[in-house]
Amino acid sequence: MKKLMKQKYSFMDYFKFIVPSIIGMLLLMFPFNYKGETTIAAALFAGWVTRALGKSLPSIIFIFIAFTAIVTLIYKTAKPNIIERSEFLKGIFDVSIFWTVVRLIGFILAALVYFEIGPEWIWSENTGGLILHDLILGLFSIFLFAGFLLPYLTDFGLLEFVGVLLTPVMRPLFGLPGRSSIDCVASWIGDGTIGVSLTNKQYKEGYYTSREASIIATTFSAVSITFSLVVLKQVNLMRLFAPYYLTIVLTGVVAAIIIPRLPPLSRKKDTYYHGEKKDLGEDIPQGYTNVEWGLKLAIDRANESSNIFKLIKNGAKSVLDLWLGVLPVIMAFGTIALIIAEHTPIFEWLGMPFIPILKLLRVPYAVEASKTVMVGFADMFLPSVIGASIPSEMTRFVVATLSVTQLVYLSEAGAVILGSKIEVSLKDLFIIFIERTLVTLPIIVLVAHLLF
Repeated sequence: MKKLMKQKYSFMDYFKFIVPSIIGMLLLMFPFNYKGETTIAAALFAGWVTRALGKSLPSIIFIFIAFTAIVTLIYKTAKPNIIERSEFLKGIFDVSIFWTVVRLIGFILAALVYFEIGPEWIWSENTGGLILHDLILGLFSIFLFAGFLLPYLTDFGLLEFVGVLLTPVMRPLFGLPGRSSIDCVASWIGDGTIGVSLTNKQYKEGYYTSREASIIATTFSAVSITFSLVVLKQVNLMRLFAPYYLTIVLTGVVAAIIIPRLPPLSRKKDTYYHGEKKDLGEDIPQGYTNVEWGLKLAIDRANESSNIFKLIKNGAKSVLDLWLGVLPVIMAFGTIALIIAEHTPIFEWLGMPFIPILKLLRVPYAVEASKTVMVGFADMFLPSVIGASIPSEMTRFVVATLSVTQLVYLSEAGAVILGSKIEVSLKDLFIIFIERTLVTLPIIVLVAHLLF
């Protein structure tokens, strides 16, 4: 390999790389305790915005969902010049017939819920009402901060620096580039939806292939530690938080090693968004150590990203992209999934094949536990609600842990993935959900037998 001349960098060069990267980690990845709850700064800020907007927020969200659906329909039928001339607007509104229909369904459901018209099972507090008046509220604010704060992780060299150092670990274990380690950690300990947004951004910019983006989004986008605590509290096992979360981490790592090697993830193509690939800098030139090469890439990247006005402009575009592109998808898929879970026995039927598996693993109340297994595909909190009444502490532990490790539920993370540019279909999500269940369940039950 050709030997490169080493550059000398000034204090300001290092400053441009180190300070924004530390800010990004502190705001998006560093968990801390606030008023008795574990959270991250971005989620805390999002909570303040949600509370500040108060009762007006559902109206704002409804306007965004309606605007997306109506303008998408107008573009499909008339193709107005204002959208045709804008690459940004065309990227939002030029979608396939399928996604046009999804956006229209999201708009119709949002209207029924917002105005509380039509059957109550559509707009009740357990179905559409839960999505519009609860789940989406937090996501709206999280998307606001994700759009403006993610560049501190992605645009100032942190991914380049860590990527060079961790490629020897990430490639053989997970089949991913080293830079994805920051993405995976942000997804895991920060917030799953922020993680999906970060993955989507990196995919669109040409740093991940379709396969890599699909793996990261469906394998590492865990719920926050705070929500894990909520789940454990629901099943009345707060005293077991340490072994509970350690089990989640253990099963999550095992699933992250196994699931990407199975279809559908293993069959995803190593192609780039619009065919544009960025150099990841994984090949270290002669004469450079890993740290030296990582620093060079990081500082070069930081110097490219020092234009504050460009950062603000791109941040605003990212926020609008998330608000307009993702909110209608969450409304559509989340509401339909919750209606099926609340008012049909479909998920209960889907759980029946797990009865013999649970009995084989010697899980008490196997029939009752089976009713919680597949309902997590609709929403990850439902299994703990249903399982809270099961007398066996061991079974409740299994239910609570499994619901968190299944990851790709449709009321939030799954719908955000479907609304992104990442090439994962609803069918893919369902298969991955089942695979994660089958891989993690035996490990969770083994730990449960050791604890109880």
